[in-house]
Amino acid sequence: MEKLTKIQTLLKLTFGLVPIIAGADKFTNLLTNWEQYLNPSIAGMLPFSAHTFMLIVGIIEIIAGIIVLTKTNIGAYIVSAWLVLIAITLIASGKFFDVAVRDLVMAIGAYSLAKITEITTANNL
Repeated sequence: MEKLTKIQTLLKLTFGLVPIIAGADKFTNLLTNWEQYLNPSIAGMLPFSAHTFMLIVGIIEIIAGIIVLTKTNIGAYIVSAWLVLIAITLIASGKFFDVAVRDLVMAIGAYSLAKITEITTANNL
């Protein structure tokens, strides 16, 4: 079971820190221009700019990452669902299928973290 807790720790750090970093980058666009990934149909329905939407997304991602680090049993499910929703919007836009596939794979990893956390919590590891 010690190996399982090491895997859990690695996944916890990954799915805690990556959303925090990606969320913070929504404010700087150093990694990429995040607005390019916004489905134009969604952008057209927003009562504010795409940039403002991305800032809101950034805040949500930072909070989700913090929840993974502090309440992994809940946060991992949140991040998993968030990644699936992102993938669905990318697929619906008809672009960035590669990113959608990557996000679905990451969602599976976050879901796996949630299940591993359930096991380690049940066994008091």
